[in-house]
Amino acid sequence: MIIDCHGHFTTAPPQLAAWRDRQVAAAGGTGEAPDPAELVITDDDLRAAIEGNQLRLMDERGIDLTVFSPRASFMAHHIGDFEVSSVWARICNDLVHRVGGLYPDRFATGAMLPQSPGVDPATCLPELRRAVEELGAVSVNLNPDPSGGHWTAPPLTDRSWYPLYEALVDYDVPAMIHVSTSCNPAFHTTGAHYLNADTTAFMQLVQGDLFADFPTLRFVIPHGGGAVPYHWGRFRGLAMALGRPDPVELLENVLFDTCVYHQPGIDLLTRVIPSRSVLFASEMIGAVRGIDPDTGHHFDDTRRYVDATPYLTAEERAAVHSGNALRVHPRLAARLAAADR
Repeated sequence: MIIDCHGHFTTAPPQLAAWRDRQVAAAGGTGEAPDPAELVITDDDLRAAIEGNQLRLMDERGIDLTVFSPRASFMAHHIGDFEVSSVWARICNDLVHRVGGLYPDRFATGAMLPQSPGVDPATCLPELRRAVEELGAVSVNLNPDPSGGHWTAPPLTDRSWYPLYEALVDYDVPAMIHVSTSCNPAFHTTGAHYLNADTTAFMQLVQGDLFADFPTLRFVIPHGGGAVPYHWGRFRGLAMALGRPDPVELLENVLFDTCVYHQPGIDLLTRVIPSRSVLFASEMIGAVRGIDPDTGHHFDDTRRYVDATPYLTAEERAAVHSGNALRVHPRLAARLAAADR
């Protein structure tokens, strides 16, 4: 079995973006906020959005199931206030949950949280509980920078985040550390901000003692961990200079995915990072959608790279493809086990 732990609904029906445009305009003082009931998306709309896109590519690439969450760049927590984010998160989470209901063997819900700059993270708890208890979410996306590229939030090791971590531990649900759109012109959203955030999050964890307080908390850092595997010696050296443990000790709680879009990158990831801490993922139809002229294959067809790397044994490759994902997402594992009975 092959589980893609990192998928977003980037092909959502256009009604969703049109509704969001009205909400954003209202948040900026133009017009009235739209009623969620005014957003009408049928099951046929969802099928049309999925079957010719994510589902087709999953079939072509031999991917069995995707942990599917709202479009990361659409989270845009910096827009409006907490109420704006709360309504938007609820709508987006409901939509990915409906996709999972239409294709229960192919998609599992990953939820977004209604974060807002300067707002206590504990305000996200009601939506977190609803996503897990009512929508069956197996993971959540946690934005370490709700300000959209200005980094006004405290580090992930700050105690203000603890109410969320306590809930994640109670539910036994991992968080993918994933930023959203950058509104800072100095940082391109997917080419700079995403990778900066992956690297920044890891360094914050190196500097703190978060997992001493939450030994079972699990974070997935996407996009291959940003710069982390490539600069593993730097992080080890900095940890020594700061009097911190070797970063390898973080890898019991921190995992990197395989959203790395060339063979040398996957080779490096699987050579440097222990296989138990790598999860298969593609983020297909995401930041990089084109075909690599050097290979003739899509950049985001990451299964090709994972299958080809010489730095995994057959057993390790199977763990990357699904075993690690099932260990990290126990609610997904329980759901699949129940379906097999």
